[in-house]
Amino acid sequence: MIADWHFYALAIPAVILLGLSKGGFAGLGALSLPAMALVINPVQAAAILLPLLIVQDVVGVWAFRRTVEWRVLGWMLPGAAAGVALAYLFAAGVTPDAVMAAVGLISALFGAYRLWLGSHAIPRETARMPEWVGSLFGVASGFTSQIAHAGQPPFQLWVLPRNLSPALLVGTTAVYFAAVNWIKVPAYLALGQFTRENLLTAAALLPVAVISTMAGVWLVRRISPERFYTAIYWLMILVGAALVWEAAR
Repeated sequence: MIADWHFYALAIPAVILLGLSKGGFAGLGALSLPAMALVINPVQAAAILLPLLIVQDVVGVWAFRRTVEWRVLGWMLPGAAAGVALAYLFAAGVTPDAVMAAVGLISALFGAYRLWLGSHAIPRETARMPEWVGSLFGVASGFTSQIAHAGQPPFQLWVLPRNLSPALLVGTTAVYFAAVNWIKVPAYLALGQFTRENLLTAAALLPVAVISTMAGVWLVRRISPERFYTAIYWLMILVGAALVWEAAR
């Protein structure tokens, strides 16, 4: 298990954000990996977070298993699997600094996208595209999810214009990302990241993940998150820029 307190000083808040995201504050968890990548290898950080994500997915999938748009998943998941494979080849073939730069760039773009989304409607053009195009959005989602656990923007760009009911949207999102997280497991095994140290570290952080997920479910019904979201997304841009700068150095 990682023993450096500097790691936990960032990892615990990162996992809390991950739990809040799974509990209802969608999008906040995308800051978790970039924050941890400030102190450890980003591939190692992603491997530590993946078991936590899988455990947290159980609640969402069980709760919404009867409200899923399977046609959307049928087109997107094959593309997502291809995107995960491409991201694995990228991570296996470049230096850790290149992965850090990719995580930073994805983080900054994700934050900018979410800020832009706050004042703009999702473009509706994708709703008029052939369904097979969803596989291409799946590739993008799988790639960014494998690299930075940030696969939501491509997923949302394809799915939101389809005007699914709230229950269908939540259920489809929960099942999609639960499936993608399991698809990522062989890639992290191949990268040699499910080490004893990483798994024990994930186990140590698991109570924080579970409690923060429950807290997210409780808080999302009681507070208005708009200002909180704005601060987080600006922080994502700043952390992303810091990672790109550090990688360039």
